[in-house]
Amino acid sequence: MASDSVHPHLWLRAETKIAEHRSALTPTTASELLKHGFKVSVERSDQRIFKDSEFEKAGLELVPFSSWREAPKYAYVIGLKELPENDNSPLIHNHIMFAHCYKQQSGWKNILKRWQEGGGTLYDLEFLENDGRRVAAFGFHAGFTGSALGIEVWAWQILHPREEYGSVIPSPSEDHLVQKVQKSLKAALKANNGQYPRVIVMGALGRCGSGAVDFANKVGIPEEQILKWDMAETAKGGPFKEITESDIFVNCIYLKTPIPPFITPETIDLPSRKLSVIVDVSCDTTNSYNPIPIYSINTTFERPTVSVAAKAKPRLSIISIDHLPTLLPREASESFSSSLLPSLLQLKHVTSAKVWTDAERIFRENIAMLQ
Repeated sequence: MASDSVHPHLWLRAETKIAEHRSALTPTTASELLKHGFKVSVERSDQRIFKDSEFEKAGLELVPFSSWREAPKYAYVIGLKELPENDNSPLIHNHIMFAHCYKQQSGWKNILKRWQEGGGTLYDLEFLENDGRRVAAFGFHAGFTGSALGIEVWAWQILHPREEYGSVIPSPSEDHLVQKVQKSLKAALKANNGQYPRVIVMGALGRCGSGAVDFANKVGIPEEQILKWDMAETAKGGPFKEITESDIFVNCIYLKTPIPPFITPETIDLPSRKLSVIVDVSCDTTNSYNPIPIYSINTTFERPTVSVAAKAKPRLSIISIDHLPTLLPREASESFSSSLLPSLLQLKHVTSAKVWTDAERIFRENIAMLQ
């Protein structure tokens, strides 16, 4: 367990996940921490959207790439995505990150055992809450970019019916991404007799769902072609024919408890199916209660889609990239880090600040489950 410190030390870990360009701290938020007496060390990274020089200009200390194992034991190692898979060594530090192990995902025990054996603590970013609401999340940008990629893939299917969609690269700005997809959509509409896709967004009232709807609006999809579903619409339990009758399905729910599936292998075989693109932003692929039980792998920026075997046409492609917001890495990072900053400032009182004591309690409860 960490103790209160007048001058906490944050160590920004360089992300090693392929194509992950986001950052938990930005030059703006890191320099703000300095002003409040924190020590901040920033690992060098060629992959991060923010150049090392941007941190240096902001007065931050730069340390070697992937040197967090040598950080002082009392330092808080902060990052976003999972630690390198080829390392199972015990973890002695307090880590602030998304560990993806509290829903008993694949390999969750092995992940937690590293902290159990090393004596460190996991403060999982997904479970940092204030009055029951997450203090920081990438949800809006996950939905926004997921919707963008779903519409882009739909347009590709219209224009290239026999080819699988190719790789994707991050966009330098929101305007660039919107204009790129608008261009593809315009060409597809010309080839599709001016018919816009029907988009159904599941979880439309949440951060993620609102991002998905916002992007569809921004590229000009008519309001009547966007179905905004949330708990009221799904209360009766799936599967739902409205999904198979839409062209694009964007799943943005936050799964906490078992629910009936939204779509099944049987429903995708229906001759009436129009659905050709599923964007599973939630990516509960390894969760036994996955509401989209028709596929089992996460896709990547290099291969963003996977085809699902179905008896009926059209071809059905699934997008299940688990770090979609990195398609807009600078804006997503700035938004997330700014939201996280007030909680980071409370690390000076880590043993009494509720956001941190609750996060540690959840960690201890999950460690106890290993027994």
